[in-house]
Amino acid sequence: MSVRVRFAPSPTGYLHVGNVRAAIVTWLFARKNGGSFLLRIDDTDVERSKPEYEADIEAAMNWLGLNWDDHARQRDRGDRYNAVIEQLKSSGRLYACYETAEELALKRKTALSRGLPPIYDRAALNLTADQIAKFEAEGRKAHWRFKMNPTAIEWDDLIRGAVKFDGALVSDPVLIREDGTPLYHLCSVIDDIDYKISHVVRGEDHVSNTAMHVQMFEAIGAPVPQFAHLPMISDSEGGKLSKRLGSLSVRDLRETEKLEPMAIISLMSRLGSADPIEPFTSIQPLIDQFDMSKFSKGAPKFDMEELLRLNAKIVHELSFASVKDRLATMGLKDLDENFWNAVRPNLDRLSDVQDWWNVANGPVEPIIADSDFAAQAAELLPAAPWDGTTWKAWTEAVKTATGRKGKDLFMPLRQALTGMDHGPELAVLLPLIGPDKARQRLTEKRAAA
Repeated sequence: MSVRVRFAPSPTGYLHVGNVRAAIVTWLFARKNGGSFLLRIDDTDVERSKPEYEADIEAAMNWLGLNWDDHARQRDRGDRYNAVIEQLKSSGRLYACYETAEELALKRKTALSRGLPPIYDRAALNLTADQIAKFEAEGRKAHWRFKMNPTAIEWDDLIRGAVKFDGALVSDPVLIREDGTPLYHLCSVIDDIDYKISHVVRGEDHVSNTAMHVQMFEAIGAPVPQFAHLPMISDSEGGKLSKRLGSLSVRDLRETEKLEPMAIISLMSRLGSADPIEPFTSIQPLIDQFDMSKFSKGAPKFDMEELLRLNAKIVHELSFASVKDRLATMGLKDLDENFWNAVRPNLDRLSDVQDWWNVANGPVEPIIADSDFAAQAAELLPAAPWDGTTWKAWTEAVKTATGRKGKDLFMPLRQALTGMDHGPELAVLLPLIGPDKARQRLTEKRAAA
């Protein structure tokens, strides 16, 4: 079987880290098997779907390097959905219902109070023509349900293994709203048929939906694809990720956290699998090593600190050639390879290089509380050339000459050299500042604010 998969987000919000995990796993599965990857925008929710969210989805996918072979939008396929709807009505698998939301809620409450499963009672199948006419005269509009067959529903899930439902215990799902628009379930199944999707990869929150979808495929007369249901991600404490970290979108990770896309790919491609989570600067090894069977059924934990650690390790491996153009867009076109190699091991994010550059090159307004101490330290500056040992040698000399140590020694020097009481490591920074600028900053006649 040729592999053809899809990632089908709804443009009702910014692409969330939980959803993007499904995109990454699906994309890797396609690429490992020489298959085709479809980006399908599931925009049947007209009120909540927004163009800006669709644009965000595509921007996030492009930023992550998850290219697609085909692209589709459900809003363009109304005629096709209507044709299948008529087919299902004619075969008796779609039937009209007239209950109000309040009436359905009461039925559900009553069933639960009796210890029964909240399954729709199919009362609509027994409506007479007079009853239907009365409902319509009242202004009620029909919603349409799919009639489930009372048979076993089984599939071999690529992650969960054998899955089985009793069709008699699955409530007939509503597939068409009162306004005549089809719901996700039907549109998704029709799309999967028409685009010849061979494997559906999605979250385990869709398992019960899949039971309904299997019968929909069969009712339409199409082969059922294979399924892989990924366990939902929890936060580091085991809570629901979507509630505890609801704002954690790919957009946040890109624009606010300023992370590398490969940090997200490295984490999400291995999260919940038997493979160790490691930093990758290229996606190809992840494609080569990908195996869906390595994923477990247990809920993996998302740890932001782990993502930040991965990001730092990836930045430490980036060559100057790979970041030169990005540095130029940050206004650092004069930053050379020597400077990059010197500060790279101390970066958590690429954007951190700006702090090093600013402190090394100025302008800096020194903070000097004790001008005599600063002047004495300036006199003790070692001769050039400077390297990674210069800071230690210099501070030892200043310590011996002044008797200062610890914070009383290091903080005044940092404040004078950088104008800050925190920041990059001075052992690395001092050679980048250089003797001339260091002496000038130490001898500035400025008082502390």
